[in-house]
Amino acid sequence: MVTEEDIQNATVELLRKTVVKLPADVEEALRKAYASETDEVPRMQMKAIVDNIDMALKGNTPMCQDTGVTIFYAALPKDCKVDVEKGIVDGVRKATKDVPLRPNAVHPLTRKNPGDNVGERMPFINWKVHGKDYIEITVMTKGAGSENMSQLAMLTPTQGLKGIKEFILNAVLKAGSNPCPPTILGVGIGGSSDIAMKLAKEALLRPINQRHKDPEIAKLETNLLEAINMLGIGPMGLGGKTTCLGLNIEYAYCHTASLPVGLNVQCWAGRRGTVRIYPDGRTAYPTHER
Repeated sequence: MVTEEDIQNATVELLRKTVVKLPADVEEALRKAYASETDEVPRMQMKAIVDNIDMALKGNTPMCQDTGVTIFYAALPKDCKVDVEKGIVDGVRKATKDVPLRPNAVHPLTRKNPGDNVGERMPFINWKVHGKDYIEITVMTKGAGSENMSQLAMLTPTQGLKGIKEFILNAVLKAGSNPCPPTILGVGIGGSSDIAMKLAKEALLRPINQRHKDPEIAKLETNLLEAINMLGIGPMGLGGKTTCLGLNIEYAYCHTASLPVGLNVQCWAGRRGTVRIYPDGRTAYPTHER
């Protein structure tokens, strides 16, 4: 039977893996961008990023000093009896000390820092029940430089597809070098204001080499990515071919008089990871076991 300690230990190891080792799709996109860059200055920057990835793996240390705040997505069996929330929270506390993670979580007004990345609604956990026998926990560690560039637009239906494209492109232009490009972009279309932003962040969980199953959405993903990479912002704003590594869209039906669009920006260090905890306490890390 799974215990809180099992959840805690799995969370610590998940966070360690996630801040040290990029998912395969992100790493491959970065190496491809480096190989294809011909301009000397952005190529030097891409080399620095690729070298950084290798050094993090070699030293088993976080790839970026901003280890972010921890956003979790937990899927539980219907008959789950263990306190998963407590296990995750205790795991974040322990990982902050042991990995280590930078203590980023502070009170929004007083800016008081408890020092362990735990506070009111942080770590933030999104819950769902699934039909599996295992507990699945996914984490995204989100730094502030990219998160601060995220935006919401409440468009009118008449603005349509053109308005969506203009909003995304203008937001990327305005962000410039701030989110540490080349970026990964999550876009949420529809729902309501809060749903659009939630979908935008969830879009970042999908591998960037997988297009949406809806052909119209997949086409928009491809078109936007191509347009963004024609802007010439490039790695760290130094110009070049690659401003964005990938762009994923998720959508929801919305009110007939509304067209919400959310944009969640991720830096080149698109850190995400998943652990599965089986009834016998065994663990697997599908996004890292390669």
